[in-house]
Amino acid sequence: MEVKMLRWTAGVTRLDRISNDAIRERFAVAPIVDEMREARLRWYGHALHAKNESARKIGLNLNASEERPKGRPKQRWLDTLHGDLKGTVHDEKGH
Repeated sequence: MEVKMLRWTAGVTRLDRISNDAIRERFAVAPIVDEMREARLRWYGHALHAKNESARKIGLNLNASEERPKGRPKQRWLDTLHGDLKGTVHDEKGH
């Protein structure tokens, strides 16, 4: 949806065969996935530096029951955060 709006703004159609990355680069827009990752990591940093009595710190340290239903487990926020942190560390080491 995001690139569709950028294409419309630029007056470019899919028939012009211009890649989504080229469109994003033209407008200097990062992919939404990267923006969401940055927002999650920013919130995590705020939560880490909060006082121990604050709601966000309590929520961050809250352990839900470890029993999970059978089948494919649903993605938890901490699972996503772990992947973000892992990807960020590897990206920085690679450059």
